[in-house]
Amino acid sequence: MSTPVPGTPVPNALSIVVEDMAAALTFYSRCGLSFPDLDAESARSAPHAEAQAGDWRIMFDTRAVMASLDPAWTPPSGGHAMALAFACATPADVDAVYDSLVGAGAPAVHAPFDAPWGQRYATVRDPDGNTVDFYCALS
Repeated sequence: MSTPVPGTPVPNALSIVVEDMAAALTFYSRCGLSFPDLDAESARSAPHAEAQAGDWRIMFDTRAVMASLDPAWTPPSGGHAMALAFACATPADVDAVYDSLVGAGAPAVHAPFDAPWGQRYATVRDPDGNTVDFYCALS
């Protein structure tokens, strides 16, 4: 690996492009993200929203925002565009969050299972078809 150039920016944010902001914020709120600057009504028409996740900002922008910034932008095709993973406190929490999200209509990808790499693991899809993983060490 190469040595970073002095003054190199440090990554601290992830941007997710969404088709339906209200659906995305509802889904990610169920995953534990908080959107303190938006109430339920303003989330329906918000072109941009942000949540803090530790030292990282997770930013959500509508497809219209992307098209306004780059008229040549087109939505990705052929599969999900990104994946997020959420650490859970216990293996039972992996099962609970999976059951809650699937019960609320999120498409299931992988029901909770004990993975060979030593984690309880589950995967669902967000409203834009991206995979979202939930995991916890088994021991």
